[in-house]
Amino acid sequence: MQEDLILLIGEKIKSKRTQKNITLEELANRAGVTKGLISQIENNRTVPSLPVLFNLIHSLGEDLKSFFEDMHEHFTNGHVLIVRKGEEKLFEKEPVKGFSYKRILTKSVVAQAIDIAVLELKKGAGRKQMIQTDAFECKHILKGSIEYQIEKEKFMLNAGDTLFFDGRAKHRLRNIGDTEATILVIYLF
Repeated sequence: MQEDLILLIGEKIKSKRTQKNITLEELANRAGVTKGLISQIENNRTVPSLPVLFNLIHSLGEDLKSFFEDMHEHFTNGHVLIVRKGEEKLFEKEPVKGFSYKRILTKSVVAQAIDIAVLELKKGAGRKQMIQTDAFECKHILKGSIEYQIEKEKFMLNAGDTLFFDGRAKHRLRNIGDTEATILVIYLF
């Protein structure tokens, strides 16, 4: 969770800066730091010290409370996280022309093994019984429409949506679309 928050901080600084049409150079001058440092923070290549972070927030014309107030939403409902198509975050991993990375999900979990598979569900296919696994599960819908039930909550997912949850919670899924559905499945044991 700590690493997730750190990633959100860098993204939020960049978002606030661009919303306010403040250049890297202008923010660097206001905050008394280098453009390179701000770029590294915004692209999650470094973590700012608290004094630098507070100075950047102040230099953006924000107060601490307003800067952090919506971040708690990312950490509520601890066993389920959904990323909808279009909510992915663009980021630059390396300055290579033609490369476009979209961060679907960053989640810190203690994992000893990983299992990656593709699940194809025929039209109308689904589990009748709730199941549990000893893994964190990440499901990225490649094609189709899926209904996922986790405990008593139901989630409708479409192509491009991503679901992350603790598999110890009782769950089941079914294909609710008119065609076959395809899901990229990642288990973290």
